[in-house]
Amino acid sequence: MGNIIVGLDLGTSNVRTVIGEITEDNKIEIIGTAQKASAGLRNGIIVNRESAMECIKSCIEEAEQKAGYEVYSCVTAIGGQQVESQNSTGFLPIASHGKGAREITKQDIKNVIDASNSINIPYDRKMLHVIPQNFIIDGNLPCKEPLGNLAVRLEAEVLIITTSKTAIANITQCIERAGYSLDNIMLKTLASMHAVMDPEERDLGSIIIDLGGGTTDAIVINKDAPVCTVSIPVGGNLVTNDIAVVKGVSAANAEKIKIEDGCCWLEAMEGEREVIIPGAGGRPPEVCTRSEICEIIEPRMQEIFTMIRDEIIDRANLQLSGNIILTGGGALMPGVVQLAESVFGTTAVRIGVPGDFGGIRGEYRRPDFATAVGLVNGYFEGFCGPDSPNKKSKKGQNEKHSDEMGLIQKFFKKFF
Repeated sequence: MGNIIVGLDLGTSNVRTVIGEITEDNKIEIIGTAQKASAGLRNGIIVNRESAMECIKSCIEEAEQKAGYEVYSCVTAIGGQQVESQNSTGFLPIASHGKGAREITKQDIKNVIDASNSINIPYDRKMLHVIPQNFIIDGNLPCKEPLGNLAVRLEAEVLIITTSKTAIANITQCIERAGYSLDNIMLKTLASMHAVMDPEERDLGSIIIDLGGGTTDAIVINKDAPVCTVSIPVGGNLVTNDIAVVKGVSAANAEKIKIEDGCCWLEAMEGEREVIIPGAGGRPPEVCTRSEICEIIEPRMQEIFTMIRDEIIDRANLQLSGNIILTGGGALMPGVVQLAESVFGTTAVRIGVPGDFGGIRGEYRRPDFATAVGLVNGYFEGFCGPDSPNKKSKKGQNEKHSDEMGLIQKFFKKFF
C-alpha cells in the first residue's frame, strides 16, 4: 500500500473525499479534504453513471490540490437498503475422535469463520463483510480470543453483511471510469465507527445513526462487535421536501432554508428571527419565523428516529450502556441531540465528530465527514486487509509528486 489512503464517501446529497498520509511514526494524518454536491446519486444508489463519474473526479481532484498528492486509488463505502445483515454460526472439531483436546491455532480460527459463512446467498448479492462476534470453546461461555486455548470443539458466531452486486458494479465502474482504481468497499456505518466511536463505547453497547440525505442507516455495536445493521429509505431530503410543499418553494430554496434556519427541537432554538420565503413565479416573498420552520421539520425528524428505534428493537433487543452517536449531514441540525434523547428515552446521545488526526483539523472534524475519515482510518488499521473478499489489485500507487515512500501496511488483529 502506498503512503496515502483516500476515502471517498458517495452520499445522496454530497460526495466527500479525505486524503490521509501515513507518517514516519506509522500514524495517519489528514492532509486533504473536499466536498461536492452529489450528482447522479439517489438514496445511496448510482442512477446516472456519467454524472456520478464527473462528480467523483471533481471531488478527488480538489482534495489532490490541497494535499499535493496524485491519487490513483481510493476506498469507498456503501449503505442504504441494498445492504443486509444476518447472524450465522459455524463449528469446527479441533481434536480427532477419541483424542484429547489440543491448542487452537490461527488456522483453526480461520476455518471456523469459513464454516460460519458457508451459507447460501442469492445470486444477485455479494458478501461484503464476515465479522466475528464471539467464539465458543467446548460449549462454554463466549470469548473473544480463542487462540492458544485447549479445545475439542470450536464454534464461531458471526455477522454476515451482504449487498447488491449491481450496486457494487455501478460504484466500481464509476470510480474506474473517473480514472481511479478501487482498493475496497466498506459498510458505511462500520467506516464511521472507526472515526467516531471509542473502545469503551464499543464494549458497553452503542448505536451509530447516520442521518443521510436519502437514507438513514444505523449499526448496533456491543461487546466490541457489530450486532446488526438497519436502514430506512428516509433522510434529510424528505425534510427538504416537506418545507418545499408547505411553503411553496423550490427544492433548492427549501434546502437553503433548512440549512440556514432549520431546527428540529423548539427548545434548542437559539433566538427567534424572521425567515424570508422566496416567491415562486413572480410572487412576492413571504415572511415567517424560525419557529414555523421548526414545526415543519420536527415531526419528520421525529418520524425518522422513531422508525430507526423500532427497527433496532426488532433486530437487537439488547440492554445497551454506551451512547447513541449521530453522524451524517443531518447531525448538523440544531436540536438533533435533544430530539434523539426524547425518542430513545435517554440522555446518552452525542454528535459523532471524527477524532483528531492532525493536519487540517477544521475541515474534517464534522459529523458529515465521519464516513470519509473512517474509511481512511479503518483501511489503515487493516479493517479490510488482504484477505477481505472485496480486495482488488491496485492499478497504481498513490504518491506524492516526485517523492516515493516505502510500503507500509498494518494488519488488524481481528478478522474483519
